[in-house]
Amino acid sequence: MPIASRQRAIGFLSCALASAFWGCGFFFGKIALAEMGFAHMVLYRFLFALAPLLPLLATHRPGLNRKEWQTLAIAAFLGIPVQFLIQFYGLSLTTVSHAALMVGTMPVILAVGATIFAHERLDATGWLALAASTTGAALIAFGRHSTGAGQPSLAGDLLVVLSLAIALGWILLNKQLMDRHSPVVVTAYGILLGTLMLAVWVPFRYGAPPVAHISTKAWLALAASGVLCTATTTLLWNWGLTQVPASQAGVLLNMEPLMGSLLGVFVLGEHLGPTAWTGGFLILAAAVTLTTHSKARVAKPQPAS
Repeated sequence: MPIASRQRAIGFLSCALASAFWGCGFFFGKIALAEMGFAHMVLYRFLFALAPLLPLLATHRPGLNRKEWQTLAIAAFLGIPVQFLIQFYGLSLTTVSHAALMVGTMPVILAVGATIFAHERLDATGWLALAASTTGAALIAFGRHSTGAGQPSLAGDLLVVLSLAIALGWILLNKQLMDRHSPVVVTAYGILLGTLMLAVWVPFRYGAPPVAHISTKAWLALAASGVLCTATTTLLWNWGLTQVPASQAGVLLNMEPLMGSLLGVFVLGEHLGPTAWTGGFLILAAAVTLTTHSKARVAKPQPAS
């Protein structure tokens, strides 16, 4: 296999793994939300995410100019305090399955945004895969029969969609920075800036985060959501975006509702009907089709000066 094709394949795999790990985020978030408010949960999540990135901060000089620092700060602001506080407030008002359904709208948002703002172009195969993948995400969510507590709400669902629209700015600004800087630098320093913003705003607005009476189960869920679902996923996703177009990578985001459904079946004991299994097949088929047949390509990054 040519080196370019191999790198592209690894890029798709990286984005798919990031999406699959992101699929655990709502699951772990619900566990923590049972013992604390959404804002404190988000703050703890990013404090745990920052811990494994500290060695990268020590070994990678940022090398950003003033304008690039401003771009990174805006991206961090949109992608961390704004996106996550809105998203997990929405999750606190709805169910995991409905939140997963709303995530199924992200590939459409990302593909359209990348087409408008990043001048990417999906070919007919890419758009077909996008439609199939989004249909699959909808079938999964509608095909699930929740046995857990909680009821969905329109307000919660719409807040999750709003957070995804905001995430578009974070993704495209990060991709712009990664044309000149490494994914490690953009990820590590972006999460650092975003976590510092949370550390200022959350205690000011919502009070000091709880420490006593938090169960081991909740701490483990917070650690998993930070290390696995935030630090690891962001590194994987940002590196993947240096190898494939954002419009194509967006299709792989529908691995997230697929993973949420699998967690529901094997961990929460939920039942998946025939429509949900069909949705899972559509998501996987779309991912395979996209990575093997779509002809859209990402522009090669320019070295930093």
